[in-house]
Parts: sequence; C-alpha cells; structure tokens
Amino acid sequence: MKSLSLRTLLFYLIRILFSYFKEALCRLGAPFKHSPPPDYSLEFKDYMACKVAAVNEALDAAVPLRAPLRIHEAMRYSLLAGGKRLRPIFCVAACELVGGTQSKAMPIACALEMIHTMSLIQDDLPCMDNDDLRRGKPTTHKVYGEAIAILTSDGLLALAIEHFTQKADGMNPILIVRAIQEIARLVGAKGIVAGQEADIRSEGISNVDLKELEFIHQHKTAALFEASVVLGAIIGGGSSKEVEKLRSFGRTAGLLFQVVDDILDVTKSTQELGKTAGKDLVAGKVTYPKLLGIDKSREYAEELVREALGQLTGFDPDKAAPLVGLINYAANRQS
Repeated sequence: MKSLSLRTLLFYLIRILFSYFKEALCRLGAPFKHSPPPDYSLEFKDYMACKVAAVNEALDAAVPLRAPLRIHEAMRYSLLAGGKRLRPIFCVAACELVGGTQSKAMPIACALEMIHTMSLIQDDLPCMDNDDLRRGKPTTHKVYGEAIAILTSDGLLALAIEHFTQKADGMNPILIVRAIQEIARLVGAKGIVAGQEADIRSEGISNVDLKELEFIHQHKTAALFEASVVLGAIIGGGSSKEVEKLRSFGRTAGLLFQVVDDILDVTKSTQELGKTAGKDLVAGKVTYPKLLGIDKSREYAEELVREALGQLTGFDPDKAAPLVGLINYAANRQS
C-alpha cells in the first residue's frame, strides 16, 4: 500500500482540527453572527445543528435509564424520539440575546422540552386527539399502553421542575421563583390546559370564528413558545422591558408555527410530516386553512413573520440574528 503524501496528511489533519473546533464551538454555544436569508445560510444550518446536538446531549443525560425501568424507558422513548427542538433553541437564543450563555439556559431549555413532550403524549391519547404517529414513530400509548403513557407524561412534568431546580444551584433564588411561576402559569389552566380544553370543545362545531381559533392556539401552542423566550430572558438576566418584548415575540412566533402547521397538515403527506396528515379535518376541528383558505392562511403567516421581526427591533442585530433565523425557519419549514 502506498504511503500517504505529506500534503494528504496535512489535508486530513486540517479536516480533523476543523471538526474538533466546530464541535467545541457547539458545546460553548458560539453565537450565530449574521441574519440568514429566507432560504437559510449554511451558517444558520450549522447554528441549528449545533444547538440541536447540544440539546439532545443534555436531554439524554437528564433522563438516565433507571428504576422504575418501564417508566424511564417510556420517558426516554418519547423525549429522545427526535423533533425539531425549537422551543429549547428559542430559549437558548433568547438567553444569549440578553447577555446570558447556553450553559446557563440549558437546564430550563431541557425542562421546556420535557414539558412539550408531556403535552404531546397527552395530546395523542385516545381520549384527546387519538393519534398513532408522532415524530415518525408510534405514539407513546401505542407502544406502552395508555396507563404508562399517562404516568410517563406526569413523570416528565415533574422531572422538568426537578431538573431545572437541581441545575440552578448558585442562581439567584428570585430568578428561580420567577421561572417556576412562568412555567406554572403557561402550562396550567391559564395556558396549555385552557387551550386544550377549548380545542376539545370546538370539535365538530361549525361556527368557530377566528377569535376562538386564536384563543385555542395562543394557549395550546403559543404558550410554550412564549415561555421559551421569556424564561431564556429571565435566566439570562434580561430587563423587564426586554422580557416583555420577548413575551410578545414568543406569542407571535408560536402562532406562526401553528398557522404553518395547519397549512402543512393539508398540503403534506403523513410520511413527510412524521405524524398523521389531515387528522384535524377528519376530527371536525377548525383550522386556519378551513377558516381562511390556504392562500389567506399563507398571507396571515407572512403577516406574523413581519410582526415577529418587528418585535425584535431595538435589540442588537447580531445577537438577535438567531431568533430572526428561527422565525424564517418556522415560516418556511416543510414538516
């Protein structure tokens, strides 16, 4: 076998060093410097890949396989089944925007993903949306049964608070209390629970108007996006003004995500989405395309993009660039 030339050896050495340096930047939470165009720059894709990898690594460590084995197995199955990790990435980006760091934001970011996964498990149950597919895999209750699925969702909600408070050692206790208050408000009967109840109540009703539809999704979907950026800003030490600006931004981002989700539900296949396509129409639920039509729904999504970007006015453009990229991603995603 011929020996490698010095030039070839140098080439491979540079590639190894570059990969190591890139991974190190991911772990440190290196900021994304430039606003990406709507079709996403390579730099933004690298930013997303870094953040997703960091979140997945943290989630994997947060839920070890231990007794009771079946519950923790189900928790890991549902939590580590993939997903976009948008909520934790929004959280980290908001924290970095106001001067915080990825390592500071990661515990609460993981807690938010646990809460999100909890809500998905419950949403998929036969007594709720009765779905068999989530993130391209059988839903938790299809694999483990309804009883274990419910216990798993309970476990994830409790673990979210436990994980955050354990990792918040040395943090200002006032910030910890504020964060837990936000979680309780946005997840409970004033947030996700209220949205889910209104969603169930609206099934099969033909006269649901835009105001009622907005209420459902401001609470069921947008509440967690709002929580993500608000909690990131609180943990990052943001001012009251910054927190409230990001609250409005998060609410708009969450609504945008839902409008696009409704459009994709009627324009993409089950295989493309990784979940059952057209399920809302079959269940008799009102969606944005059903109420406004596809074209008007797309126009509304574009309006929400402009609104969200406007809500970032006043922040450092370089530091806000990841949130700009995330809005573009949410608006243009295909699944």
